[in-house]
Formats: sequence, structure tokens, C-alpha cells
Amino acid sequence: MLEHDALSVTRDAYDAVALTYAQLFRDTLRDSPLDRAILGAFAEVARASGDGQVADLGCGPGHVTAHLDELGLAAFGVDASPAMIELARQAYPGLRFDVGSMTALDIADGALGGVLSRWSVIHTPPRELPVILTEFHRVLAPGGHLLICFSASEDASHPTQVYDHTVAPAYRWWPDHLAATLREYGLAEVARMVTEPEPTDRRQFRQVQLLARKARTGAVQLNT
Repeated sequence: MLEHDALSVTRDAYDAVALTYAQLFRDTLRDSPLDRAILGAFAEVARASGDGQVADLGCGPGHVTAHLDELGLAAFGVDASPAMIELARQAYPGLRFDVGSMTALDIADGALGGVLSRWSVIHTPPRELPVILTEFHRVLAPGGHLLICFSASEDASHPTQVYDHTVAPAYRWWPDHLAATLREYGLAEVARMVTEPEPTDRRQFRQVQLLARKARTGAVQLNT
């Protein structure tokens, strides 16, 4: 399990800012054609496995879950913040949203064609990330895809770096290092998109959206 303090601090911090966060980010996809493009590609490959069922893990107020639904996926959201989940249910009453932790997902083995982790692992202490990656691998169907999004560190010799996030302590990752870690847990990179921050961007670092796939056949020895 994740360190209790890290998880509870993050949950409580997002509970406190849930309404402001929802107001700030609800239109971000409208203004980001690149994000819409990679989400569209993710939706296309996810439909090929697990009957198109996709979990948006760390879904926040649910706007990205709703976008996935519009793309034709059987999408549902999970978030550790009860306040975020309440906002998501109010905004999108026709969709499913659950309070839960990425460290212990209430999802059957191999049930999902896709997992979206959109900046939801950034508050995870690096030594605890394998717990979450093991869960991602478990719930994905063979051939299922993970789209994981994170801020990039700037020095390969320091693959993880702490930074001052507005809401809670957060970590940046050297992209090749995180891709190699995913591979150790049975999730092989197939594509990545890296975007530079704009002067007006809320995120001041390079952003990485990395698409990985679980093997279709064969056992994978996970580093648990």
C-alpha cells in the first residue's frame, strides 16, 4: 500500500480545492488539440481489447471521463478524493464514478481495454510507484493499453525530482526512466508525446503522455 501520509495528504488537499480545480480545468481539452488527439488514439486502441471498457484513474471532476465516453468508450472514473467524485457525479450523472485508490482497485483482473492515468501518479512517492503499476497491469486485458501522463524531469542522472505543486507535493520523471519502469511491470511503450510549456501554461515543465501496452500472450514476471 502507499504510505498512508502521502495518500491522505493528497486526498485531503484535493478535497479542499475540488470546486476551484473543477472550474479551472473543465475546459482544458477544448483548448488543447494535442491532448484531444492522443486521447483519440488511446480510445481507438482501447476499443480493441476489453470491450472498450476504460478506467480513468485519478479522474478528478470527471471531464476527461466524459470525453472518453463521447469517444465511444465504456468509461468510468475513480478518484481518492470524495469531493472530486461528488462533483463528477453531479456534472455527469449518466456516468459511473467511484471513490477508490490506485493501489487497490476494485476492478476484476483483465477487465479493461484501457487505463488512463492523467497526471494522477505525480503525487506518488517514487518507491511506491510499483504498487500502482502492478495494479495497472492486473486490471488490463491482454493487449490493453495504458496512457500515463506526467511532468518530465530535466536531468537523466536524476530520474525523479520533487517539485512544488500547487495542491500537494509532486514528482517529475525522466521519460526514459519511467518507460523502463513500465516495461519491468509488463507494460511496453508504443508511443509518447512530449509538449513544451507555453508561457501561459499552468504546468511549467515539459509534459509527457506515454502510451504503453500489456502483452497479448505469455506470462510476465513482475518485479513485485
